[in-house]
Amino acid sequence: MPILRIPTPLHAYVSGQAEVNVSGTGVFEALSDLTTQHPAIFNENAVLRPFVNLFIGQDNIEDLQGTATSLKDGEKIAFVPSIARG
Repeated sequence: MPILRIPTPLHAYVSGQAEVNVSGTGVFEALSDLTTQHPAIFNENAVLRPFVNLFIGQDNIEDLQGTATSLKDGEKIAFVPSIARG
C-alpha cells in the first residue's frame, strides 16, 4: 500500500494527518483513492491544489511518467508545496 506524505500546510485538507495510506499500483490510482478519502485536497475541478508537486524519493513525478508512474508496495509519495520568491 503506497503512503502519501502530506506537508503541514495541507494537513487541514486530510483531517490533520501527516501521512495517508492509499491503494493503487500507480500514482493515478493512489491519487484517485486519496480523492475518495479526502476530496478537499483537490479544488472544485478535481485538480490538485495549485503549487503542489509530487515526489517519489528525490524524483518529481513530472520527470518520471507523471501520473502513469508505477508504485511499489509501501513506497512514499511526498506532496511538496512550491515556494516562489518575488
